Amino acid sequence: MTELTFPRLPFFIHHRFPGLLLTAAIAGGAAWLAQRPEIAGLGLGALTLAIMLGILVGNTLYPSLAPHCDAGVLLAKQKLLRLGVILFGFRITLQQIADVGASGVLIDVLTLSSTFFITCLLGIKLLKLDRETVWLIGAGSSICGAAAVLATEPVVKASPTKVAVAVATVVLYGTLAILIYPPLWLLAQHYFPQLSVAQFGIFTGSTIHEVAQVVAAGHAVGPVAENSAVIAKMLRVMMLAPFLLCLSGWLRRAPQQTPRQGIAFPWFALGFIGVALFNSLHLLPAAWVADINQVANLLLAMAMAALGLTTRFGALRQAGVKPLLLGLMVFVWLIVGGGAINLLAQHFLH
Repeated sequence: MTELTFPRLPFFIHHRFPGLLLTAAIAGGAAWLAQRPEIAGLGLGALTLAIMLGILVGNTLYPSLAPHCDAGVLLAKQKLLRLGVILFGFRITLQQIADVGASGVLIDVLTLSSTFFITCLLGIKLLKLDRETVWLIGAGSSICGAAAVLATEPVVKASPTKVAVAVATVVLYGTLAILIYPPLWLLAQHYFPQLSVAQFGIFTGSTIHEVAQVVAAGHAVGPVAENSAVIAKMLRVMMLAPFLLCLSGWLRRAPQQTPRQGIAFPWFALGFIGVALFNSLHLLPAAWVADINQVANLLLAMAMAALGLTTRFGALRQAGVKPLLLGLMVFVWLIVGGGAINLLAQHFLH
């Protein structure tokens, strides 16, 4: 009895098709779940669900499939991730910056930079966590959740376990924000009567982790808050590429306790910027852009699934409670410090 093999032509399919098929199946299942009303109401997007399903499969069925699927899973976790981040630029236009005004831009810049700095200070100096985990949690909390964690991983060269830990923190506290922000709006109306619903939307978009979570929280407050929240959030997403370029340059120059070899320049970040600039010209039909965004969603979901498949519960337990504690402290900062930044910026620029 002969062993079944995939055709040798093309070479790419022969070695990588099983793993790519597995990650695509998990991504498709995550996309289906994300459309279910009971799941969508929790703010759990396809990326979040993909890594959750990936971890489930990775700790049950995948060990027996790994010899056949590892090549494709590795491709999804690396190459497809970079391509997905590049195509993510089709969600951004320069016109969106003008919509939020100077105060919105300033709020996002100050919130992003202060959040990443405070995360590094608390994580490395206070909690004594390893640098890679802290950088990943800082990126996810500062910019756009799980997608930012995945995009930062190639720059800092973190292990899959550290990436999964960082994703877990931004998912947990970003989901908690969906429940906290609507009643927070009621308190804001009482203590800050001068705050408009649109300004609260900017606060929402500048401080909650994931895009899906921003939409859910803004929608709970009202349509005006939802619109301004999404614009502010997408501006934060646009800052992903400059952030990666700055982080890569800093890692090349900063003295480390342990020598770091071969820090890769994030060329995909330049691709992200180029795509966003091209998208600002509105040369492509809206239907094409929508299709491209669907492809980007699939690629990023496949990358998340691949990350989950290579994550083991034992390694997560070894990480301990410190990463979750760091995520909690950053979450409190985003509400309190981010709120203060919003109030000051809107006071002096209006």
